[in-house]
Amino acid sequence: MEPMNDLIDQLNWGIIGPLLVLQLLLLIVALTDCLRAKRTNGPRWLWILVIILVNTIGPILYFVLGRSRDR
Repeated sequence: MEPMNDLIDQLNWGIIGPLLVLQLLLLIVALTDCLRAKRTNGPRWLWILVIILVNTIGPILYFVLGRSRDR
């Protein structure tokens, strides 16, 4: 376990921390928008899976491709 502790000690949390917070915020906003939308381009359940399972790119894909133009 010693090499893992060394790796964690070497990480620059000043950069990684805010990126993790932004990723979590993006995930929450995309899920909220998807659940509140009357219509989506494609099945809602599929977009929820994409948002949750495809990390940072999933929410971005939802905002670009999944949101219905007629709200």
